[in-house]
Amino acid sequence: MINVYEQVTNNKIRSGVIIAIFITFILAAVYFISQAFGYGNEFMIFALVISVFMSAASYFWGDKLVVSINNAKPANRKDFFDFYTVTENLSIANGTPMPKVYIIDTPAMNAFATGRDPENALICATTGLLEKLNRTELEAVIAHELSHIKNYDIRLMMIVSILIGTLSIVVNTATRASLFGGRNRDNNDSGNGIFAIIGLIMIIFAPIIARLIQLAISRRREFLADSSGVKLTRQPQGLIDALEKISKDTNKFESASTATASLYISNPFKGNKVASLFSTHPPIEKRIAALKEML
Repeated sequence: MINVYEQVTNNKIRSGVIIAIFITFILAAVYFISQAFGYGNEFMIFALVISVFMSAASYFWGDKLVVSINNAKPANRKDFFDFYTVTENLSIANGTPMPKVYIIDTPAMNAFATGRDPENALICATTGLLEKLNRTELEAVIAHELSHIKNYDIRLMMIVSILIGTLSIVVNTATRASLFGGRNRDNNDSGNGIFAIIGLIMIIFAPIIARLIQLAISRRREFLADSSGVKLTRQPQGLIDALEKISKDTNKFESASTATASLYISNPFKGNKVASLFSTHPPIEKRIAALKEML
């Protein structure tokens, strides 16, 4: 049996290792692709600037977009007393400001948190989740989402998006260059030949590898939010029961979007084998197994 503090520490270390590998890989891929097609360091900087600009827009206005996409509505204390007061009480225990609370009117069971920092965050839950969970289970789900907020997961994923965006710009430009002739097409020295070979390999495989590493980061953050949430409530059984109920729920989340799927506590596209293969969430069975080690 492993205690919750050890679980949190282990998850942080593993997340850090994966993130370091991801950053190193993306920068190496961008460098080799740029050099292979004669774009040099100036193009790397240009790609990074464009990606930062796009990510900044998502960073500052992303929460409003997510609310709009999901047709979420503000939840007041009177109509959603348990949801509101659980969030209020756990925010105090979590040492973070109370986030705004929203609901999505659907029988499907799910919840998510978003926002650029604890001062500008929101938690959203479906009416199906609020109706089917008891207060202890609801506390476990909200604690999980508050942990995402406190752990700055949304900021981490923004950094990941910047790197992915930079790679995408470079790959797309280099692909066009390979079709119409890059700057170094007439330069046949062995050094550039090696760069060209590595660059072509990166164009083919880098996006796939980057996506897999991105999924690993997201899945590891889910394990961290689970263990951090248990650290907050001191009741692993509450989250185990909540995840079991969510996994057994057969209602389809009709308004779920691939653009926001990574935010939810559980993959909203369960039952879709292709979507599950590239899911940003680890299987619920593995999450429950990790939680049971804390009992």
